[in-house]
Amino acid sequence: MRLRGQVAIVTGAARSIGAAVARRYAREGASVVVVDLLPELAEQVAASIRDDGGDAFAIQADVSVEAEVRAAVDETVRRYGTVHVLVNNAGIDPRCHWHEITGDEWDRVMNTNVKSQFYCAKAVFPHMKTQGYGKIINVSSVTFFTGQRNLLHYVASKGAVVGFTRALAREVGEHGIAVNCVTPGAVLTETEGEDMHQYDPARLEREMAELQSFQRRETAGDLEGVFVFLAASDSDFLTGQTLNVDGGWIMH
Repeated sequence: MRLRGQVAIVTGAARSIGAAVARRYAREGASVVVVDLLPELAEQVAASIRDDGGDAFAIQADVSVEAEVRAAVDETVRRYGTVHVLVNNAGIDPRCHWHEITGDEWDRVMNTNVKSQFYCAKAVFPHMKTQGYGKIINVSSVTFFTGQRNLLHYVASKGAVVGFTRALAREVGEHGIAVNCVTPGAVLTETEGEDMHQYDPARLEREMAELQSFQRRETAGDLEGVFVFLAASDSDFLTGQTLNVDGGWIMH
């Protein structure tokens, strides 16, 4: 159990990557705080962890609102005493022709995907600084490397996350805090059918397989080990880096 005794906050943890990471962290011995806008789904994840013998609770929060982020971190510290790991996973990816994106929609994507990570890092920093140790793991996207049509605001936000990761690593390294970034590939999610209803699933499966070295769709489970590595002591001297986990689509 590589995370025994650790306290981890995972945002956007009600579904997909966040839920998989939260459950894996609990299996590795961490106490996990499941943060999401969707309280019922978040509680289901937390309950499933407890049912498996782990330690978790759910908090409803809009991580693009600083006051809600601070409240979530305060509750975490009240229950567990500190925070060792923060996974900034919350994000949205609405699709739209770039010239049809409104200013409000641009701001909504940036606030959810970038500003939220700033607020969360800022809120956990005092606790990590006091203990002289912490792991902040930011989630970007392979689209930072590929560029993608109809996702201009999303890709721009994910590029910002990479820059945020590098700059923050410079700021907090003296306090023993590591900051790294994961860029997942085309992960099969529970909501893909809703988000991409205009595509044929079988055709999408084939197209993604052709782009990747591994000839199958990526799942959230394919990412769990990387998140454990970045949270565990194995990666204590790794910071400011971006790990691309996409089945061999983009290589850099």
